[in-house]
Amino acid sequence: MKEVHLYTDGAARGNPGPGGYGLILELPGTNYKKEHAEGFLHTTNNRMELMAAIIGLELLKNAPVKITIFTDSKYVCDAVKKKWIFRWEKEGFKKQKNQDLWKRFLIVFRKHNVQIKWIKGHNQHPQNERCDALAVAASKQKHQKEDTGYKLKTT
Repeated sequence: MKEVHLYTDGAARGNPGPGGYGLILELPGTNYKKEHAEGFLHTTNNRMELMAAIIGLELLKNAPVKITIFTDSKYVCDAVKKKWIFRWEKEGFKKQKNQDLWKRFLIVFRKHNVQIKWIKGHNQHPQNERCDALAVAASKQKHQKEDTGYKLKTT
């Protein structure tokens, strides 16, 4: 089974505000590396952290793949490692934020053999620092997408 490392990060300026994600796909033991980033007009940091993991998994052409996701997001990491996401799913994602993305995540997550590892952010980890730079740059792009799943709550 092919092995892939996926490094991810998300950013939102204002949280909520303009945001973006960055990711790096690497094949361990080779020189292969692919970077990807995208910006959104109005979103949250948690949505971008999760979006990075989703897009990284969706970019994989073949399944199943043994993939390790490295993230500095406790939100994403704990949801998977502590199996919260499966409880949320059983409960129909009631009262759960970002249900559109969690449902999308589960679809691609189940296609692969996924491990998730938390890494401390802003700690000189080269791939994490690069993903952060990609996410921040994407959050500042002039032409950004609309995060259609994010609903701005007004009172």
